Amino acid sequence: MEKSPYPGKFIVLEGLDGAGQSTQTEILAGFLKEKGYRVLKTKEPTGKSEAGKLIRKILDKKENLSPKKLQELFSQDRKWHLRNIVIPALKEGKIVISDRYFFSSFSYGWAEGLSLEKLIKLNDKFLLPDLVFFLDVEPRICLRRIKKRGRGRTLFEKQEKLEKVYQNYKRIIKKFKNLTKIYSISGKRSIKKVSEDMKKIIFSKL
Repeated sequence: MEKSPYPGKFIVLEGLDGAGQSTQTEILAGFLKEKGYRVLKTKEPTGKSEAGKLIRKILDKKENLSPKKLQELFSQDRKWHLRNIVIPALKEGKIVISDRYFFSSFSYGWAEGLSLEKLIKLNDKFLLPDLVFFLDVEPRICLRRIKKRGRGRTLFEKQEKLEKVYQNYKRIIKKFKNLTKIYSISGKRSIKKVSEDMKKIIFSKL
């Protein structure tokens, strides 16, 4: 893993399903555009690469695949994502905001019984983000939010599994804190308060 050599900035939002990454990505992108920055918002899995399309089916429980093969698909989709979307935008000097990145693979794959070291090795050729926000929301709250959405749960949206993923995120944040800027933001508060904290950090650190 290496830091980005490009003029743009790469920001990643992480957290459990239901923590609010998609909402905060939208708010952050809109805010930065209003300030005059060129912004690209994106997400993983992409749903655009062949690997990304298959991942979506697996997460929706329409296809079955072993945890190891699933993480290999995530890595393939991530390679496509960086090459075709993220890096071209960074080269143009844009701020790229991604809803999820390899920290999700580490946390969820580890919860599935895979080795963290092997998961890191699977992603070790990819860029480190310039800034990472972990939206810290406990699994019980996330599941309540997911239920309110009114649609079925995906592969990973179960209490026991989310508890493991949540603890994994905490461990991974400690492991990577010296490699890139990672901030835990309490996502239990109002949407406005969460976004205000993120905006302050962006302007003080980037």
